[in-house]
Amino acid sequence: QVQLVESGGGLVQAGGSLKLSCVASRRLTSNNGMGWFRQAPGKEREFVAGVSWNSGSKIYAESVKGRFTISRDNAKNTVYLQMDDLKLEDTAVYYCAAARGPFGSSSRDNYNYWGQGTQVIVSS
Repeated sequence: QVQLVESGGGLVQAGGSLKLSCVASRRLTSNNGMGWFRQAPGKEREFVAGVSWNSGSKIYAESVKGRFTISRDNAKNTVYLQMDDLKLEDTAVYYCAAARGPFGSSSRDNYNYWGQGTQVIVSS
C-alpha cells in the first residue's frame, strides 16, 4: 500500500507557472513508475505525464509537450510536475498515481494507487 498526497495547486493567470508535488507514504521502489493525470469538469480523467523509476523514460500528452516537465526525487519519495505557459484548458484537478510496474504508462489501467488530487485553475 502507498498513499499519495498532492500539493501545489492553485489559481494562476494564463501564461503563468505552477509546480505540483506528490509525496508518497513509503519509499518508492523500482516497480513504481509514476504519472500525473487530470480531470476537468464533465470530462474523463486524462493522462498528462509519466516517468519511469530511474527517470530514464518520460512521456507526455501532446497537449502539454514543451510546457510541462515531470521529474522525481526518489530519496524524497516525491514526484513533481512543473507546469509553464499555462492555458485556460489546463484547468482541472490533477492527480498523482503510482504504476504497477517500472514505467510511467499513459493508460489509467496501469496505475493502482491514486492521490486525492489538487485543483489547478487558470484564469484569463
